[in-house]
Parts: sequence; structure tokens; C-alpha cells
Amino acid sequence: MLLVVDDDADIRDSLGDYLGQNGHDVALAANAEEARACLRDGQIDLAIVDVMMPGEDGLSLCRHICEHVGVPVILLTALAEDMDRIIGLEIGADDYLTKPFNPRELLARIKAVLRRSAGAKHTGDATSELLCFGDFHFDLLQQKLTRATGEIVELSSAEARLLALLAEAPGRVFSRETLLAQTSNRALGVFDRSIDNQIARLRKKIETDPKKPELIKTVRGGGYRFAAPVTGQGKNA
Repeated sequence: MLLVVDDDADIRDSLGDYLGQNGHDVALAANAEEARACLRDGQIDLAIVDVMMPGEDGLSLCRHICEHVGVPVILLTALAEDMDRIIGLEIGADDYLTKPFNPRELLARIKAVLRRSAGAKHTGDATSELLCFGDFHFDLLQQKLTRATGEIVELSSAEARLLALLAEAPGRVFSRETLLAQTSNRALGVFDRSIDNQIARLRKKIETDPKKPELIKTVRGGGYRFAAPVTGQGKNA
């Protein structure tokens, strides 16, 4: 099910009708409070969130979804608000679209994001899905990261894709351009630090000391590599 969050009733209802006509179940929310209720009560697969809303804005809601729900997010931003798009991508949004937009383009982006999300969840096969490193077990099929103590580490969908890509190829140096292209299907802009920010958030969740990382190492002039030994049955393990 898709969740459309927009305080403009005309946009919200027309998007709901259009997406419904194209085979999707759709839940509608006029604000962040209604969206949170839908996220608690429904089986939401992807959220489409307008940034400019009264009360809690779309960026705050996006952060909540990425940190606590883990479903993909597409942001709807005003044409001139470059900073909103950059911040949205840094906090974990999967894509963005500027208003006004063609609903067909939104539909295409929804399909692309859902396809990437499904690919990340189904990396490997039913008998080869678990990667083990350090104090962690990472289930590639469920995108579930667990400590040896049984504690679940909450990951956004973007963080899970990034971790899967790195941990399945330990020792390989990934450029920022490659990481961004393979996790979000976007080209790296000149001032785009979304990958660096995602790495920083991921380190806070898995490193003993994020300032002295032992799992995800920075390669000067190159990008990042997964430095810890990895055992298990991932497709590249």
C-alpha cells in the first residue's frame, strides 16, 4: 500500500485516484499526525510525503519514517527549495520530485524505488541470506540487523541497502558515485554529501566508536570499504 501525505486536498485526492487507477492500494493523510496513524495501522510499502506542511513538516516526518519505520520515502518539494531536497536525501529519503510534476513520472519513480527496495530485501536466496560480522547478524532477505544479544538495530531502507552492498563485498573499495548509483539510482552532484551522511548514521549504529570506525573504513580519495571479516551466505560472501 502507498501512503500519500499532503495538506493540499486537491493534490492528495487526485494522486490517490491516479495511483489507485494504476493498480495501487492507497492511504491518504493530510498531515504528519494522520500519516503516523496510517503507518501504525496499515501495511505501508512506500510513503510519498510533501515537504511543506503546516505543523510537523515533511522532513521531520521523513526522518521518523526512515529511523523508525524503514519504508521507502519519496519527497515532494517546491521547485526552488534545493536545500529541502538535499536534507531529505541526507536523512534517508529514497527519491524526490519537484512540484509541479507529471503523475506519470511519479508513478515511474514509485516503481523504481519499490523495485530497488524489493531487490535489497531479496538479495541472495532462501538458503543464503545471513551475513555475520563483528557482533552482528544481518538478514539480507528481511533487511534485519541484530546484535549477538538479540537486540534489533533499526535501519532505514537506505541504510539497509548501503550496508548490504558494503558487507557483501568486504575489502572492496566503493566510490561515493558507485554507492549512490547502486543504492538510489542517482548521479552524485558536486556538493552531494548524502552518501557521507548515510555512512555517518550507519557508523553510529554499528561502530563501537564512530569516530574511529573499525567496520566501515574511509579510503582517502577513493570512498569506503567494509573492513571487518564477513561470514555467511550472501551472494558475494
